[in-house]
Amino acid sequence: MTMTQTFEERLNQILPRITSEDFLQNRGLGNEIGFWIFEYPPEQEMAVRSFLSEVVEPALRRRQPPLRYVCVNLLELVVDVLEHRKLFDKVIKMQAEKGDDAVFASLQGVLNQEKLAQRIVGLHNPDELDMMIFTGVGAAYPLVRSHTLLNALHPLMKNTPLLMFFPGRYDGYSLRLFNKLTDKHYYRAFRLVP
Repeated sequence: MTMTQTFEERLNQILPRITSEDFLQNRGLGNEIGFWIFEYPPEQEMAVRSFLSEVVEPALRRRQPPLRYVCVNLLELVVDVLEHRKLFDKVIKMQAEKGDDAVFASLQGVLNQEKLAQRIVGLHNPDELDMMIFTGVGAAYPLVRSHTLLNALHPLMKNTPLLMFFPGRYDGYSLRLFNKLTDKHYYRAFRLVP
């Protein structure tokens, strides 16, 4: 019988895992693309953010040879798209006047997950990266649906590993954002740290 790892023990396994040659070269995945999910309790969001900015990213920058990576915050991506389209202020006003449902309905086309996937790879060419990291999954919900975005990115990432930090549960079959909201089945990712 094995004991459950603490949250801190799981955090401490991230860096050795993502800097391993197996991770970077997509080894041992049975010809699947290297899509990885690090799930964590939603109440640990601030600890995960701190760990990424204070431990993971500085270590990746110091590594020799340096790893070419990008950290994409999905909420910042949404804001960038809306500002680029000159819609941000309109969306804020609409949300105040008509509510979240009206905003969500009006942005379906603008924030189409396939368009977002194309924008991500247009900004950050996977061929020029050793890995891509996604954060801000919970903050971008429901405008960005993680399972749909991952499916849209699947044919675009080629051999570049993608790691999504996910506030909730991933059981290898479905994503449960905030341990409550169940997304459709997505079973093409691997758990980074069991």
